[in-house]
Amino acid sequence: MSGTFGVAPYSVEYLVIAGGGGGGSYNAGAGGAGGYRTSVGTSGGGGSAESSFTLPSGSYTLTIGAGGPGGAANSRGVVGVASVFHTISCVGGGAGGGANGAQIPLAGGSGGGGSTNNAGAARTTNQGFAGGSGSSTAGGGGGGGASEVGTNGGGSGAGGAGGDGVASTITGSSVTRAGGGGGAGLTPAAGGAGGGGAGGGSGAVGTAGTVNTGSGGGGGAYGYDNVNNAVAAGGSGVVIFTVPAQASVTFSAGVTHSVAKVGVNNVYTVTATSTTDETVTFA
Repeated sequence: MSGTFGVAPYSVEYLVIAGGGGGGSYNAGAGGAGGYRTSVGTSGGGGSAESSFTLPSGSYTLTIGAGGPGGAANSRGVVGVASVFHTISCVGGGAGGGANGAQIPLAGGSGGGGSTNNAGAARTTNQGFAGGSGSSTAGGGGGGGASEVGTNGGGSGAGGAGGDGVASTITGSSVTRAGGGGGAGLTPAAGGAGGGGAGGGSGAVGTAGTVNTGSGGGGGAYGYDNVNNAVAAGGSGVVIFTVPAQASVTFSAGVTHSVAKVGVNNVYTVTATSTTDETVTFA
């Protein structure tokens, strides 16, 4: 809280999650979760809580990252988009590998899962975990989650499960976000806790990560090279912050948000921004 009641600077706590990565297509790995950074509880990748802000009156940048689309037929997915709050920037989730191993997964906040015989992609330190590897029997690797590595694809074409996300109480109740997607397989895998999309089975698409959780999309199209898995997008990111209830808070026109009072603070949840130039202003 400010040094004088009702006057800036204000103490601001936050949770920032980037958009999740899209799952690949054709014996495909899953998308990784978007990077996860917070001043309340545990950050992604096993990182500690970061320092809260003490912010004077003024305007501060807000960007909500979109999830990356799933892969077109016989292709990897697409990396998610970064989310930003003031000086805190989170890396978009990694893309799931595809094309039966011909297209490797891509790194991100959490790494994408590998397709056939490919290793999972790397993470960003203190934002998430690596993706799981694809198996020699074409089971796709799970996408990395904010709290654990994606599972490797298994024998007999089994997909690897997505890594779980991290639980936060910043809104006043415990909510898990930023799970990795599940890998495609003859036995497709579940997404990680917190919104990870499920993998697809024989010729089937994966499912998308849950919106505003930054979770990864599921890998798709076990055994088929002609299936478009674009629907298995990563979930969009989110920015949540708390500020003393007496603070005046306004947003630029392109910001979609909600507010709830929790104790002596207002908790703002920002779910979308229409440009990369949106702001929040404290007075």
